Amino acid sequence: MPDSRPRPPGPSSSSSARADGTLLCGARLTDGRTVDVRLGGGRIEAVGTVGSLAADTVGARIDLRGFLLLPAPAEPHAHGDSALSADTDGPVSYEPEQVQRRTTEAALLQLGHGATALRSHVRIGDVQGLEALSAVLGARRSLRGLADLTTVAMPRVLTGAAGADGLAMLRDAMKMGATAVGGCPDADPDPTGYAEAVLELAAEFGCPVDLHTDAADPARLARLAAMSGGLRPGVTLGPCGGLGRLSAGTAARSAERLAAAGVTVVCLPQGRCGAAEERGTAPVRLLRAAGVRVAAGSGALRDVSNPVGRGDPLEAAFLLASRYGLPPQDAYDTVSAAARAALGLPEVRVEAGFPAELLAVRGDRLSSALSLAYSRIVVHRGRVVARTSAVREYCNSATAALDLPRQGRTEH
Repeated sequence: MPDSRPRPPGPSSSSSARADGTLLCGARLTDGRTVDVRLGGGRIEAVGTVGSLAADTVGARIDLRGFLLLPAPAEPHAHGDSALSADTDGPVSYEPEQVQRRTTEAALLQLGHGATALRSHVRIGDVQGLEALSAVLGARRSLRGLADLTTVAMPRVLTGAAGADGLAMLRDAMKMGATAVGGCPDADPDPTGYAEAVLELAAEFGCPVDLHTDAADPARLARLAAMSGGLRPGVTLGPCGGLGRLSAGTAARSAERLAAAGVTVVCLPQGRCGAAEERGTAPVRLLRAAGVRVAAGSGALRDVSNPVGRGDPLEAAFLLASRYGLPPQDAYDTVSAAARAALGLPEVRVEAGFPAELLAVRGDRLSSALSLAYSRIVVHRGRVVARTSAVREYCNSATAALDLPRQGRTEH
């Protein structure tokens, strides 16, 4: 493959070396090439053979020898308002300052793993009103420049006598800055009416829909798919674990309807989330075979519904490869390209002109990166925003003579 480089500068451009760029040196790509990558203005400016871009950049240089360079993953299904609350003594506090702290800490944890964009589902209504949403929006502001955090407003009830208050609060949430409408139709007395209300409001505000559903009722799922068809900027459903409990034929027909409607499914291979009563993961291979876009998220992160969790996109991809048989490239796609598309973000490739949203992981191929991704360097908008360095050492023994690979800095 030829080098990916920008067009030569025009007559008015300076030919002197750039002082504002970042050069990633000696990175390995998934196609086997070893390259230098120049970043500038939040984008990838050039990709060339090792040493070919050095004269063009006098800014920061980052040695990526021994690292695999990938498009950064994204987190399409987080719960920042309840994250990191499992060890709380007594009831979980939803005081705004506590919610903002937990959301920020969880987002930074996931950023360290590589997720430069996150979507957080936030409950609104009941005694909390809009305070939790306000706190998560505060966390979004504090994270600016480090990661992009967007929110989904989740009302409890939207139908019947109580539904009027829920609809009014959902409208207020959109005016406050929520970027998507969602919720859990399965928990409403009228699930179809709930979904209809959400879709109507999304059309009114021109925003995406992201609904919690177990998807265990094929008739209800068929109605939802029929209502979703053609809605832009799109409809996402998750975690859809109930699809995996349906018969193969019924699940296949449901998958075909979702594909025809352009619905995205976000699965949660690491476990349940607070709005999902049943464990289990959506039938990823069946959905992909039907043409459904499938992304993978983390769900609950150390809260009362799941007291453990790493919030690591590479772990989600690892589980899809090891447990569900996806090839490593397809598994990584669920947490990178498909996850970004679910969030309405532009595509990322390690090529000139694409956004500089990147993850460097120590390793020489994707399968090893998914297996032993200890050391990582995260790039957001062309700037290194997080580093994780791991060094594994063993006591002296005869194995030292074998010159086996290890995690850690390569000696040159």
